[in-house]
Amino acid sequence: MTTRLKTTDNNFADGFAKLLAAKRENEADVNDTVTTILADVRERGDAALIEMTRRFDGFELTAEGMAIGADEIDAAMKQCEPALLAALELAASRISDFHKHQMPENLDYVDAAGIRLGYRWTALAAAGLYVPGGTAAYPSSVLMNALPAKVAGVERLVMVVPTPAGVLNPLVLAAARIAGIDEIYRIGGAPAGRAHASGTAALAPVGKSGGPGHADDAAAKRPGGLGVGAHRCAPPSRNAGGTAPDNDPDWIATDLLSQAEHDKVAQAILITDDENFADRVETSVEDALRTLPRADIAGQSWHDYGALIVVENLDEAIPLIDRIAPEHLELAVADPDGMAAKVRNAGAIFLGRFAPEALGDYLAGPNHVLPTDGSARFSSGLGVLDFIKRSSLIGGDAKSLAEVGPAAILLAEAEGLDAHARSIALRLNRRSEE
Repeated sequence: MTTRLKTTDNNFADGFAKLLAAKRENEADVNDTVTTILADVRERGDAALIEMTRRFDGFELTAEGMAIGADEIDAAMKQCEPALLAALELAASRISDFHKHQMPENLDYVDAAGIRLGYRWTALAAAGLYVPGGTAAYPSSVLMNALPAKVAGVERLVMVVPTPAGVLNPLVLAAARIAGIDEIYRIGGAPAGRAHASGTAALAPVGKSGGPGHADDAAAKRPGGLGVGAHRCAPPSRNAGGTAPDNDPDWIATDLLSQAEHDKVAQAILITDDENFADRVETSVEDALRTLPRADIAGQSWHDYGALIVVENLDEAIPLIDRIAPEHLELAVADPDGMAAKVRNAGAIFLGRFAPEALGDYLAGPNHVLPTDGSARFSSGLGVLDFIKRSSLIGGDAKSLAEVGPAAILLAEAEGLDAHARSIALRLNRRSEE
């Protein structure tokens, strides 16, 4: 049953806390399963990948056939409708253009003491990209994961994608070709995460793995268990919308379902200052579910985890939004910029009635790989900065060391690190002897 809450109700605080705390995955079971899988792939490499592909994806894989070759990609391109390829090209162009604006500049300067300081940015040598392939195929995720890495200058992009029953969506391969991905392997889930990290005979390891995924994929990518950097651990996502009553309820209902249809444990939330509008949206959702192709998934998500929250005014919605920290936030209000300026925690903010979340999923430009399950409180969506690293630069001469060295010696001695203090003191003495 979809949750209904009103801030004027005495039990609102408890109901809202319960909504946010709803357990949408059995994390303990997932982690136990993933731990076993990771250990098996680490020990047996390709043999474990082949066995798990047979078990989970239902087809026979060989080490030689793990990689998807150029001929398969060529054939897939020919299967795609020209209009769809053109749409992918347009999306790729817009995504690349947006992410080029994220490239940071190096810094190099000399401070008042004469110490040279700065930093330089360097792209990762290799990155692994996970593309979902279970309940739906997502060529858009190929572009969103690969293009920031390409813009950053990553030399080797390795994509893994599950192929249930051995079948792969041609558009996924077409998107990989358009994005310039270097290697593609037909493996998925936790086994792919381990293969990215430690490598096998067929797949050389990468330095960082990213991309959306479901519970086992996310658990496999968590840092600490893999020896590889993980950009995004992606548990079920949240979508919240703040609305005014002069919206079309069908528009808002469809926006909520566009989130719910991703996964049965996704969460779509409407916040409005008009209870009658909430009723109309709920009716519209139920009407749409009668004809929606993925109604079984969207319906379970909406009924089990969806929510309609009625506030007295939209200012009252701001602290609720920040507590939800949604992956996507639609502000279908008269002054979206004013409201957005007050929001601290959201992965992506969609401004106004003509900027639905679906636009951001495909070709607006910003990345659709976003912080989920409330992690927008402390993290950001995928971008160029996730594929580059910063190295500090520190330099100087005898004069500049004499300027700041004595203070550094005092601090080192206070911490009981005599070799630290001595390494500076020796250089200062050398200068005095000259």
